[in-house]
Formats: sequence, structure tokens, C-alpha cells
Amino acid sequence: METLQVDRADGVVTITLDRPHRKNAVNGQMWAELAEVAGAIIHSSDDRCVVLTGAGGAFCSGADLDPGDAGERSHQLAAMRRINQTFQALHDLPQPTIAKVDGVAAGAGMNMALCCDLVVASDRARFSEIFARRGLSIDGAGSWVLPRLVGLHKAKELALFADIISAQDALDLGIVNRVVPVDELDAFVDDWARHLAAGPPIALAMTKRMLNRSFEQSFEQALDDEARSQTINFSTADTAEAIGAFLAKREPRFEGR
Repeated sequence: METLQVDRADGVVTITLDRPHRKNAVNGQMWAELAEVAGAIIHSSDDRCVVLTGAGGAFCSGADLDPGDAGERSHQLAAMRRINQTFQALHDLPQPTIAKVDGVAAGAGMNMALCCDLVVASDRARFSEIFARRGLSIDGAGSWVLPRLVGLHKAKELALFADIISAQDALDLGIVNRVVPVDELDAFVDDWARHLAAGPPIALAMTKRMLNRSFEQSFEQALDDEARSQTINFSTADTAEAIGAFLAKREPRFEGR
């Protein structure tokens, strides 16, 4: 990989955006590599949790608008469709995903974080739907994710004014799950990631899918999905292991089967 670091340990995949000289702005190569990595993780039973972060004290400053990356802007609609594949793949990962955000998360970078299941930010992180300042409309699934997190009117305020907000403001709005001191960020996310990686993969994947679809489902459809999911769970070795561990007063060991 030219623009990413991909590390695996104990079921946790850490994807690091690695263009620190550009505050990890995403160019055409990085979009392609992100889609490739996400596509591989989807089909991996060994990868149990995904952490997305950035190198050099920044998460991601958005799409790289440097004229030198003009290749990604030729045939713009086709290019946007390729970019959208990355966001779709990130959203569709069955594994729990955590965005570990330090420094700036702007534009497509902010929405990449919001497409993760959980967002943990350092106390010096900052966020912006910066598009309007660049003469652009919101993208990166921001038009879908943001209103679901903060409500429609607040989403319009963030997108239309393109203000930069602090990590604490993001926490107050529900954009991030936790804000921690920068020197505690790695340890906090490592703890969450290990916890999720040790969880029941089948059950977690179905819970994630149902929650992602919840705004499009009727009450009756949600109940039906829950019933189907629990029927599947009770046929797995993991649920039998969890019940046995509960009765034996020990910690379960989930294998994803």
C-alpha cells in the first residue's frame, strides 16, 4: 500500500491513513486502496474489529484538491462513483468499526469517521463539514449520516456554514462517542477494539445491520428482523458457548461459528 498502513493483531485491523504531509488528504490512490482493504476485510473471519485512524497527528483533512491529482477529477461522475464505493464498503463492513480521531477531520474525512460505528476523539480533535468553503456540496454519505446523528436542522447548520467545531462540541452534538486526552487516545481505543474483537461476531454483525437499517424499517419489520436474527443466533456455537459460560461463571470464547 502506498497511502495506507494496515496492521493486524488479535483480531483487530488498524487502517492508518498515511499521507501526513497532506494531513492525510485522500487522493485517488488512497480511495482505491481503502476500497481494496475494506473489500478484503468483509470476507475475513479473522478480522473481528476495524480501527480507522490517521498518521502524523491528523485524521483526514478531506479529499485532496491539489491540481496534481487531476486524474481523479476527470470524468467526475465516474470518479465520484469510485469514491462512493469506499464509503459503501466502510458502511457495509459486518465487523464493528471505530474511528480514532486526532487533529483535523474535515469534509470527506469527517464523514469517513461518521461512517464508522463508533468515534473516539482526542481533546484536540476538530471537525468540519468544510464543503461549502470549497464551493462544494456535502458528500461522503454526510447527507445521510449527519441528520441521523444530530437532527435535520443542526445538520443543515453544520453543512451550510461549514464551521469548525471542537471535539467537545462534537461530543455534545452526538457526533462522537467519547473525547479523551490525546495521550490516552491509543490506550482507550485499543481497549474498546479488543473488547469488540472478543465479542460474538455473528451476533454483533446482525445487531449492527439492524441498527443501520432502523430508520427505514417499520416497527413490525424491526421485530421480524430481530426474530430472524435470534433464530440464527440460537443455531450457532457462539450462543451455546455464551450460555455455557454464563452457567459455569466463566468468560465465553467466541469463534464466529
